[in-house]
Amino acid sequence: MAGTVFAADLSPVGLWKTTDDKTGKPKGLVQVWEDHGEFFGKVEKALNPEEANKVCELCKDERRNKPVVGLVILRHMRKVGVNDYTGGDILDPDEGKVYRCKFHLEAGGRTLIVRGYIGFSLLGRSQTWERQP
Repeated sequence: MAGTVFAADLSPVGLWKTTDDKTGKPKGLVQVWEDHGEFFGKVEKALNPEEANKVCELCKDERRNKPVVGLVILRHMRKVGVNDYTGGDILDPDEGKVYRCKFHLEAGGRTLIVRGYIGFSLLGRSQTWERQP
């Protein structure tokens, strides 16, 4: 069964197209990588040319006034279970807010359901990211 991907083999590492949960429009490309068992993600490209040179003016940490393209927005995620990841945070560069984060893989690893929240995960926002070739 060459080429078969089993659930235990799925990984969020790769390039993902994000979709704005408010507008439903494609927003950007995020590269996710693993470093010592933790997962991180940075903005590789803004899909709207008007946002290509945007900086994170509202950020309150070391990312303040840094270009959004190249910015690490997903930090310190750890695998818990087969396809679930939690323990880190995600930055919304439009609002400058940092949220607790969890995500899981679906559709054989082709989609990543990302949830940012404050307090309980019921109080938050979700996005569906699509894996890119």
